[in-house]
Amino acid sequence: MNPVDQYLGGRLSERVELGNLRRLPQTQYGIDFRSNDYLGIATSGVLSSFICEPSSPTGSTGSRLISGNSRFIEETEELIAEFHGAEAALIFNSGYDANLGLLSSIAARNTTFIYDELCHASIIDGIRLAACHNKLRFAHNNLLDLEMQLAKGHQMAIVVVESVYSMDGDMAPLREIVDLCERYGAQLIVDEAHATGVIGMSGEGLVCNLDLHSRVFARVHTFGKALGTHGAAVVGSKLLREYLVNFARTFIYTTALPPQSIQDINNAYHYLQAPGFSNKPLHDFIARFRQKMTEAGIVGFIESHTPIQALIAGTNDSAKRLAATLQQAGFLVKPILSPTVPAGKERIRFCLHAFNTEEQVDLLVKHLSV
Repeated sequence: MNPVDQYLGGRLSERVELGNLRRLPQTQYGIDFRSNDYLGIATSGVLSSFICEPSSPTGSTGSRLISGNSRFIEETEELIAEFHGAEAALIFNSGYDANLGLLSSIAARNTTFIYDELCHASIIDGIRLAACHNKLRFAHNNLLDLEMQLAKGHQMAIVVVESVYSMDGDMAPLREIVDLCERYGAQLIVDEAHATGVIGMSGEGLVCNLDLHSRVFARVHTFGKALGTHGAAVVGSKLLREYLVNFARTFIYTTALPPQSIQDINNAYHYLQAPGFSNKPLHDFIARFRQKMTEAGIVGFIESHTPIQALIAGTNDSAKRLAATLQQAGFLVKPILSPTVPAGKERIRFCLHAFNTEEQVDLLVKHLSV
């Protein structure tokens, strides 16, 4: 075995010993409590009624800067920007690409990033790639710790948070964070991945719902979760959009999304703005889910009023055992293991959807109560 293979095999063996080796799951059928399809858009076919004209090309043929741009993409970006109360938007191929391209490109040598310790891997990786040296974490949603980091005095500080955190399902105290950023002259970037389509009357996200859009430097809205499509957009100023077109490597050096993907994104935003759209049934269901778990005396759920409901198991083995029990009962759930979450915080993450039923929750309660 060559040295590279020895290294790879050794790392994998460590994962096996720790009980957290990742494997791709087989196709499964059952009651969905694991996907990010919060509004049921991906599986319902609801967007088909919003198609104006079918796209014929199967590919975009190149990057946006070569042959992959179109007036329709730019119109879709204008639609996104207007929906989220921003001057401009720029579509990326994924939320990962958006965070990587945005964060790695906007930092100068004297920039200081200050980010929540529970930020997504794409945010952490984007910050790692940035040219600056000062990269500071603050304790999750801890305003005192954030202020301590800001008070150190930074020439060009950028704070990065998520509006809804993907593992805990809790929300950032955005009003207070915005106030702190303004007090210390810092700019704020908010990843709205799990708030898009879910938070706000039409799913505009937490920033718009709190009327903070004019006070936030940039936001990332992804389409692969509640919008049931693929891709993401950075929304902010026209200046930021032009800068990213010139300097964001994950935008410049990649083939653009195919026309059908842009059509799907456009359809999703028209769906959110349709007269009959409402995410209230989803929020009503979340409240009933929490109530039923409380009434049944099931403890260990992290406080959350979003579709992400995390039940702490405590170890990788206990999380896997509980997941296996629920899977055998017909539930589609996944254990979230360390190192994805900190050791001791291993869990089952239940993702709630507009299409889930109270009968399904009752059945879940029955199996969790055993």
